[in-house]
Amino acid sequence: MDKTALTLAIIGAINWGLISLFKFDLVAWIFGGQTAVLSRIIYGLVFIAGLWCISLLFRDLRDRREA
Repeated sequence: MDKTALTLAIIGAINWGLISLFKFDLVAWIFGGQTAVLSRIIYGLVFIAGLWCISLLFRDLRDRREA
C-alpha cells in the first residue's frame, strides 16, 4: 500500500509541475477533461494517496525512536 500511495503522490506531483510550468494537465488530457469521471477518480486517488503518505512521515519517526 505504501508504494502504491507513493507512486500516486509522485504522479500528482508531476501533474502539478506540468500545470505550473506549462499550463498542461496531463491527467485531464489523458482521461478527457478535468470534469470527466475518470479524471475525477484519478484526482481522488491522488488525494487519498497524499493523505496516506503523511502517515509515512510519522511512521519513519516512530521507527527511528525505537531503534
